[in-house]
Amino acid sequence: MSTPKVSVLITVTGVDQPGVTSALFEVLSRHNVELLNVEQVVIRGRLTLGVLVSATSEVLDDTAFHDEVTAAIHRVGLDVTIEPSDDSPIIREPSTHTIVVLGRPITAEAFAGLSREVAALGVNIDLIRGVSDYPVTGLELRVSVPPGAGRELQTALTRVAADQRVDVAVEDTSLARRAKRLIVFDVDSTLIQGEVIEMLAARVGKEAEVAAITEAAMRGELDFTASLQQRVATLAGLPAAVLDEVADELELTPGARTTLRTLRRLGYQCGVVSGGFRQVIEPLAEELMLDFVAANRLEIVDGKLTGRVVGEIIDRAGKAKALRDFAAQAGVPMQQTVAVGDGANDIDMLSAAGLGVAFNAKPALREVADASLTYPYLDTVLFILGVTRGEIEAADAVDGVGRRVEIPPE
Repeated sequence: MSTPKVSVLITVTGVDQPGVTSALFEVLSRHNVELLNVEQVVIRGRLTLGVLVSATSEVLDDTAFHDEVTAAIHRVGLDVTIEPSDDSPIIREPSTHTIVVLGRPITAEAFAGLSREVAALGVNIDLIRGVSDYPVTGLELRVSVPPGAGRELQTALTRVAADQRVDVAVEDTSLARRAKRLIVFDVDSTLIQGEVIEMLAARVGKEAEVAAITEAAMRGELDFTASLQQRVATLAGLPAAVLDEVADELELTPGARTTLRTLRRLGYQCGVVSGGFRQVIEPLAEELMLDFVAANRLEIVDGKLTGRVVGEIIDRAGKAKALRDFAAQAGVPMQQTVAVGDGANDIDMLSAAGLGVAFNAKPALREVADASLTYPYLDTVLFILGVTRGEIEAADAVDGVGRRVEIPPE
């Protein structure tokens, strides 16, 4: 009859340095213990290493075993505890949800508020890790949510986000979160700063008039197609060459290049779906090596804009259709798509996507989005997708690109 085995948890803490793990496992190997689990975290150079091992009680209760482990760890200048372990599962059940918190800064008050709401719903925090220190601070929490409490959690944390001025996104933790393969961006006020139609209208002195119509349409107060036709009519008579001039003046949203560069490394196909104009957007799309472009086309006759659009209008429904068309062309299920936008005309597109992200968005869009980002940096989208700032910058360093730009205090 074999001797029953017991388990002990060895916890090592102190200043991290090379050789700690080696010193511990040299001792463990001499006592022929079985390794059940290892978990380690390093914060600001401070190490916490947990090692769960199994062996017969004669081995693990032996004073020599305890003395050798303690002496080995003390020689490298760290502390160690050895304590019996219960019969809990060795590997935890996977967390049900992921919460991403972004702030500049994340205050202790904000995190305390989030923690209170989580605890009140009986949600257990399984793991916390930092995902970003630039351009915002980002924390990712893996949590286990009781059955049926997911909607309550979303509502509670939306309230915390508003009260504490942080961004909070709640997603199901599943393989689907890591399986996204197609992402599309709205262009105006999302991929780029400003609105192209307003830049064009400025050439005829109608910028303020057009901006007011655009704002109402983005809030969902005006039919997009009617508002587009009304705004485009103000451009009648403009030389077509103005389109190239405006294309040259486009300014990307901070973090846009980093975002697209990182997504391409991850194997994403990337596109834009815009209520703006192909003649202005296509040069930028080519420069950014985008895979897909859907946008309206301005009519040009005798080298001048007629004040009309031609072809199928990319409106609210048209944006969702474009996303579905791109997904079909790419062979990507809709569950594996991501859409990012800012206005009411993006509602259908974000609702159709596997993950809909509202970026500095109007209230009508935030209400239907899976995640809402309020900081003006497009690379915050990457943190929602589970990519860390460290991973981004490590890849950039290999390619010799990317740099941190000083961000002025708010």
